[in-house]
Amino acid sequence: MQILNIAAYKFVALAQPAALQASLAERLQGHAIKGTVLLAEEGINLFLAGPAGDIHDFLAWLKQDVRFADLQAKESWSGAQPFRKLLVKVKPEIIRMNHPAVQPAAGRAPAVDAATLKRWLDAGHDDDGRLVVTLDTRNDFEADVGTFRNAIDWRIRKFTEFPEALLAHKEDLAGKTVVSFCTGGIRCEKAAILMREAGVENVWQLDGGILKYFEDSGRAHFEGECFVFDERRAVDPELKPQVNPPAKPLHPSPAARRPENFGLLSDS
Repeated sequence: MQILNIAAYKFVALAQPAALQASLAERLQGHAIKGTVLLAEEGINLFLAGPAGDIHDFLAWLKQDVRFADLQAKESWSGAQPFRKLLVKVKPEIIRMNHPAVQPAAGRAPAVDAATLKRWLDAGHDDDGRLVVTLDTRNDFEADVGTFRNAIDWRIRKFTEFPEALLAHKEDLAGKTVVSFCTGGIRCEKAAILMREAGVENVWQLDGGILKYFEDSGRAHFEGECFVFDERRAVDPELKPQVNPPAKPLHPSPAARRPENFGLLSDS
C-alpha cells in the first residue's frame, strides 16, 4: 500500500481563514495530494492522501505556523488514492453543528486516551467507581458498520441533529461517566463541549477517536469496522481497508455525505 492517508483537526482561532485558504491551496497544488481541507474561524480540519514524502513535506510546512505546531495527524495506508480531487474550503464551522459550542480560546474538551478507556471498559467503571458509557456521535449508517459494544446510539442522520438529540436524552446520562467518540475526534470533542455546556457532568471525549483507539488498543470492546468517508469505505482495527464492507449502511444521502456533516473523511 503506497498511499498515506492522514486525518487531522485543531480548534484554534483563525482570524482570516480566506487568506490561509489561498496559501494552503497554493502549497498543496505543488504536491500529488488529494482530499479536503476545511477552514473556519474556529480552526482547521483536513483529510488528505498522497505519497508519504509529499504528505510529510506538507505537514512539516504547515507546522511552521505556530497555530498548527502541535497538530496531530492520524495515519493509515491504502493501495490507491481514495480521493478524486483536492478541495480547500472556508466554512462557517469546520464540523457543522449549527450551534456555537466551540470557542477556541477556551481550550479543548477534557479527553481520555485509548488505554484509559480500554481499562475503564474492562472494569465497567471509571477510577472513581462510576459507571462508564460510550456515546456514538456519528451518523446512524456509520454506527451500523461498527461501534463500541453497548454504545449509546441516538440514530442521528447527520451531526446537526446532535443538539436536539441531547435535549431528548440528557437525563439518561445523569450519574454516569460519558465518553463521546467518533471517527477521528472532531465530532466527539464538539459534542463533549456542548454536553458540558448543557450541564451534563463527567463528560469526556475519546482523544483521537476510533482511529487512535484502533492504533493503541486494537479491537478490544469494538465490534465491526470503522466507516470512513472515502473510497476505502471502512478500515479494520489494524487500519487496513475493507474490500467488501457491508453494503446496506454504505449509501447515505448526498446531504449526509457532505464534509461539513461528518467532519473527517477518514473523524478526523
